[in-house]
Amino acid sequence: MLTKILVTLLVIAGAFFYIRRPKTADSRGQSTANIGQRMVMRYVLFGIITVSLLASGGYWYWNWQDGNQVIHVTIVSPLDGNETVYKVHKKDIGQNQITTIDGLSIRLSNQERIVIAKQPQQ
Repeated sequence: MLTKILVTLLVIAGAFFYIRRPKTADSRGQSTANIGQRMVMRYVLFGIITVSLLASGGYWYWNWQDGNQVIHVTIVSPLDGNETVYKVHKKDIGQNQITTIDGLSIRLSNQERIVIAKQPQQ
């Protein structure tokens, strides 16, 4: 995730320096229409960069908010029928392991049944 952010920032910085670099050709011979097209293109590029940054930030925030949602995980043992309910962040549920809000790490066996719900069932 961090590498995606760094690559995005690198591309944005490269585009910014490309837009800002001085032109080598003499600018006295340019027409007004050509200058207007460059200004419009510059505003379009800045608009695209702004929209992409806002969309990336919105997606990051949504993913962070969804991962930090507290849900209730019920583990049912097949041997004795005991049910144990734990509060877990959604991002801390793995294939064979969960980590509770209190920091307790629980490894799961293949025989245990798991029920995931927002509210514990009464």
